Amino acid sequence: DVAYLRSVLPSTIDDAFFDYLATLDASEVTVTAIPEGSVVFARVPFLQVKGPLLVVQLLETTLLCLINYASLVATNAARFRLLAGPDMKLIEMGLRRAQGPDGALSASKYSYIGGFDCTSNILAGKLYGIPVRGTIAHSFIMSFRCLEEVQPRELPPRAGGDPVDLADLAVSWLQRVCDLLQTPPSKANQGELAAFVSYAVTFPCDFQGLLDTYCVRRSGLPNFCAVALALHQLGYQAIGVRLDSGDLAQQSKEIRRVFQACGAHFQVPWFGTIPIAVSNDISEQSLEQFRREGSEIDMIGIGTNLVTCPLQPSLGCVYKLVEVNGSPCLKLTEDEEKMTIPGMKAIYRLYDAAGHPFMDLMALEEEPSPSAGQELGIRVLGRLEETTKVIPTTVEPLHRTYFRDGQVCEPLPSLPEVRTHAQVSLNLLSPAHRRLHEPQPYPVAVTERLHQLFLELRQGS
Repeated sequence: DVAYLRSVLPSTIDDAFFDYLATLDASEVTVTAIPEGSVVFARVPFLQVKGPLLVVQLLETTLLCLINYASLVATNAARFRLLAGPDMKLIEMGLRRAQGPDGALSASKYSYIGGFDCTSNILAGKLYGIPVRGTIAHSFIMSFRCLEEVQPRELPPRAGGDPVDLADLAVSWLQRVCDLLQTPPSKANQGELAAFVSYAVTFPCDFQGLLDTYCVRRSGLPNFCAVALALHQLGYQAIGVRLDSGDLAQQSKEIRRVFQACGAHFQVPWFGTIPIAVSNDISEQSLEQFRREGSEIDMIGIGTNLVTCPLQPSLGCVYKLVEVNGSPCLKLTEDEEKMTIPGMKAIYRLYDAAGHPFMDLMALEEEPSPSAGQELGIRVLGRLEETTKVIPTTVEPLHRTYFRDGQVCEPLPSLPEVRTHAQVSLNLLSPAHRRLHEPQPYPVAVTERLHQLFLELRQGS
């Protein structure tokens, strides 16, 4: 690395500088941070780095690269989870649309932290232990033309016995299903039926159908019901269907009615509850529409609008110098929101009697910690000209030391633990702060001492 820097930096640089670079030691760095998976608000320093100036400057780009996209995707996933509600199953399906393989893996990992249940990215499952789920593909269905192409086609009953020709059994069921639905069997695509049969022979305990390769009502739905009922006759149970086009909410209700009708007519009680999954460029607006119109959707696959974060393509985390050799420093600008808060700080979350956080408080590191039940005089960012009095019921210090003297000094949680912590953190927020449209602003404040330091440095500059 030093040799490469010699080749690209000006030739006038002293050789001693490159000798110095070779002596840099990251073990002199101390890192404190808010735990991964926590809710963090604007202006709150969620990570603080102490160490030799050049070392911590070199860390800036690396840390921001690691944190910005991860936090952005986890936040985007959390928004989808809030809109979908706690019971809806969410699948991350963004591998084909993410920005490169590294971005795809990161998106899978941090979508899971944000609240998604599983991923279609099998490599993410292998590397991170995220549950993997997927469905039958359009290309698989389109690769079949007729039932004669299905090999093998026999399936033994689940309870044992002689194998049965599943294709012939499905054809007989297709006639009965089409009679019930009052649709001609000739309209059901034979290649699609062959694909469903082939899939069912291979995965009799995990059979699922993609219904919209040709026509949901005339082909996909009757073909799926025929194969699912044939499997049922042999003791197996289909696990679901997926829709990938059209009016997903309305189609889900129509499909549910068909499943219920088949279940009642053919006396198969579980048939009416077959899970319905949807995909197709799902966005936050899609979820709001599902909720507004009502649907029978049980599982949602989200890709592009999750991993590319089109509503906010980047997260503006910044890394600023706040103290040098024990002397606080301040970045001044005409844009007040871009002014830094000087000095090494301790961060506290203040809770009300209902157990909801109502304010984050920044204090100088040497200040005594605030206490529960103690009245505090603070200054809220955005209205620093006035003092506000608050009395917290509970006070939580947010920063922990994770790295010191070259060693990780705080046990790092597993991915499922981070995911659980993220959901707990979100659920602690009051509904007024948690709503996605016109939320009540969450206040971030500074102590009087920190405010006074800010004024002194600003005036001195």
